[in-house]
Amino acid sequence: MMIKKLPRNTQGRDWVVGDIHGCFSQLSRLLKIIAFDPARDRLLSVGDLVDRGPDSHMAGEWLAQPWFHAVRGNHEQMALDAMRNPQADQERHLRNGGRWLADLGPAERDACLAALSHLPLALEIDVEGGKIGVVHADCPDNDWTTLAAKLEADNPSERDYDVLLWARDRALNGGGGTVAGVDLMLVGHTPQPHAVLYDNVMHLDTGAVYGGRLTLFCLHDFVEVSLPASFECLARFQLH
Repeated sequence: MMIKKLPRNTQGRDWVVGDIHGCFSQLSRLLKIIAFDPARDRLLSVGDLVDRGPDSHMAGEWLAQPWFHAVRGNHEQMALDAMRNPQADQERHLRNGGRWLADLGPAERDACLAALSHLPLALEIDVEGGKIGVVHADCPDNDWTTLAAKLEADNPSERDYDVLLWARDRALNGGGGTVAGVDLMLVGHTPQPHAVLYDNVMHLDTGAVYGGRLTLFCLHDFVEVSLPASFECLARFQLH
């Protein structure tokens, strides 16, 4: 499944979290702050659950929760590539904070990779009065309807993959045009000093693993809640 469509949440709230990068203890504290109710609320992720932070090995446990929904980020893709083709791709993953995966036992590694391999490239959420999309980096050609059709047909192009997982132009340029077919799109990938809206795209990576903040955004009332990085989440890696 390359796109996952979620029905409207009529019982509770939907929250979207920026790039986690293994800072799951920080995320747990944030969920306590917002009084997250797993029986009614849902947590959506813009991807990059793993690498660089201290608790990357916990990604599989979080993905097993029925209230947690994530898209694939470039770091999940690097982890999968490293295990599928270690001779060509493992060094790149290790260089980008992937040592945790190499250090896991075989059974735990296989379970984590299985969870990552099932991550869709996009989430589409029905909300009152519209539609919200979630991808890791950006939407190809600013056209959600065409993207969704390609993902449903399981035939995205290599360029689509590149834009969905790696694009930074919108974040670096302060805009890139409105994405048609959704009312709001949420992304991560490129750290920002704070959550910022360019066009109709909300950027939620606020650099938690680099000593910034971990940010949550509520789809029901557009409330933003963030928590400064804790000491154990500080990383000494160059951004890639």
